[in-house]
Amino acid sequence: MNESEIIKLKYNLPKIPGINGREDYLNSAVLVLLIKINGEYHFIFQKRSQKIRQGGEICFPGGKYDKYLDKNTQDTALRETVEEIGILPEHITIIGALDFVIAPIGVIVEPFLGITEQIDITQFKINTDEVENIFTLPVSFFRNNPPEIYQTQVKVHPSYKDEQGKEIMLFPGKALGVGDHYTKPWGYGKNTIFVYHTKEGVIWGLTARIIYDVVEKLKLQIE
Repeated sequence: MNESEIIKLKYNLPKIPGINGREDYLNSAVLVLLIKINGEYHFIFQKRSQKIRQGGEICFPGGKYDKYLDKNTQDTALRETVEEIGILPEHITIIGALDFVIAPIGVIVEPFLGITEQIDITQFKINTDEVENIFTLPVSFFRNNPPEIYQTQVKVHPSYKDEQGKEIMLFPGKALGVGDHYTKPWGYGKNTIFVYHTKEGVIWGLTARIIYDVVEKLKLQIE
């Protein structure tokens, strides 16, 4: 490497660092939508239809980023919200972005925080192919009821067994000469899981982590 290449490298460094290997993840976005009911802001939740993956689970509206439909992930969050719960985009005001969530299951979620001036969620036209129903819970409920916290262990598996029980090697560590240790699962990472118990059911996983982030940000002092 010479001096001209150093200059080139410096020029190509990102102004805002991103996520190395992001293309290996499923990139998605959700909308944390707030609605004011009787003078208090509520989260709007949806219960996923039993017809789709993770049926019956409670989540925020959102979905996978589509490079052909979306200019950015904020567009993704808005588009999916309109498609899933039938609220018109002109009735949504985005007030900002929350922290990314990088899940060990191979998903990156970008949450956006928004407010709707609508006051009656029964007027929303939900997509019953994806959504069983929608409901609200006050933000204060989550401020006053901290989540249960659990941890799972995350390991890297260099192989897996297919439906016939045959081992499929993904990373041949021994053949590559990186050591016998890497022929078996390795790693000691922990994944924290938040769980909220509500009258509408259990809220956990990525949705609960995002709720927790909002509640923690509410505790911060304005400087």
